Amino acid sequence: MKTQNFNTDIPTLGEAKIISPLKNHTKSGEPVKRFVSDEARIIVDVQMDHLVASRKKKKKIIGFDQAGPREKIYFDPSKLKCAIVTCGGLCPGLNDIIRSMVLELHHIYNVKTIYGIRHGLQGFIPDFEHDVMDLNPDSVSGIQNTGGSILGSSRGTQDIGMIVDCLERMNIGILFLVGGDGTLMASKRIADKIEKRNLKISVIAIPKTIDNDIYLVSRSFGFDTAVDVATLAIKGAHNEAEAYPNGIGLIKLMGRHSGFLAATAALAQQDANFVLIPEVDISLNGKTGFLQALENRIIHRKHAVIIVAEGAGQNLFDDQEKEFDPSGNVILQDIGLFLKDKISQWFKAKNIPISLKYIDPSYIIRSLSANANDSVFCGFLGRDAVHAGMAGKTKLLISFWNNHYVHVPMDASAGKRKNMDPHERLWQSVLEATGQDAFFTD
Repeated sequence: MKTQNFNTDIPTLGEAKIISPLKNHTKSGEPVKRFVSDEARIIVDVQMDHLVASRKKKKKIIGFDQAGPREKIYFDPSKLKCAIVTCGGLCPGLNDIIRSMVLELHHIYNVKTIYGIRHGLQGFIPDFEHDVMDLNPDSVSGIQNTGGSILGSSRGTQDIGMIVDCLERMNIGILFLVGGDGTLMASKRIADKIEKRNLKISVIAIPKTIDNDIYLVSRSFGFDTAVDVATLAIKGAHNEAEAYPNGIGLIKLMGRHSGFLAATAALAQQDANFVLIPEVDISLNGKTGFLQALENRIIHRKHAVIIVAEGAGQNLFDDQEKEFDPSGNVILQDIGLFLKDKISQWFKAKNIPISLKYIDPSYIIRSLSANANDSVFCGFLGRDAVHAGMAGKTKLLISFWNNHYVHVPMDASAGKRKNMDPHERLWQSVLEATGQDAFFTD
């Protein structure tokens, strides 16, 4: 992913003066290796040509703060109150994130007052009358084995001033928000309002999106689980397609603006013959259109499997006034059902009988519990979020970047999106694995 220059400095609430309780977990005489220095940096762009050019021009190489525990912390754990909120769509791993933060705060930092805010940002607004949940090791026991979020969620914007009012009334010191791009924008606005009021409240975000499209985040939790389940759908579609004459399996996967899930699942289970993503416009009709390519595949191989990301092919729909969901996202046209109808019409007009099976596993995927890899990943994200908040850092999100956990300023990521470059290796590998270009012939 190409990046641009930006400020990587992380704001702090003040000087960290309190010795971290983590020192108590280090045996006497052992070197203190677990703490991360505030000077530790992870290079943003590791391409060698960039580094060489930077050194020749004597330009500063940009790096993120490395995440992890600090030797001194800002907050007094005995007096600290924290709040955790999950927002937006469901995603595998939400409960793992909640559990890891609660256990770290309670057992390692000895923070005893942790509130769970129910149903997203609505939970801060008195009119909704959502109860607050007390979080402790007992209340989060075993939740990693269940899908969804024990705190619930919601979509839609809420009054930022009222949210900060609630934080003040509850005497919250650290607010942890787990959510997607809309939540990151809200987190930034909340942090800005807190700063304007000169309040000592840390705001830490953990990015959540199955689409894996958060800017400056190389991997989002839940993505690994989503790929796992998507491959099962691809296997089923392939078995159905092979079992019948001229069988076609059509699978719609998540990916509003980015095709990472569709592409990765296609490579994980190499049974797909066509992969359609938002980053590449689809030409439907004509000698070099998708439908003719699909016909060529059916004629030559007698079956086909198609993966389409939910945001693909929006260029195929007539221009009409856009509608938005409560979170401000454009409501997409349903490309899956659209293609299902167009494929059926095309082969009917050609008098070619087909057996078309359409599969949409989206809501199954997002509500499942995390797989083992995602569960471990969530543990790291949750613990590093706690370390950052306890050290008095604020207005940041915890990211996985260049195989390290890092602090990314909200200002650098919020409101931006990561897309797949059709000229880079991931998409080129998909084209090689599917061979789909071979069927787009004159």
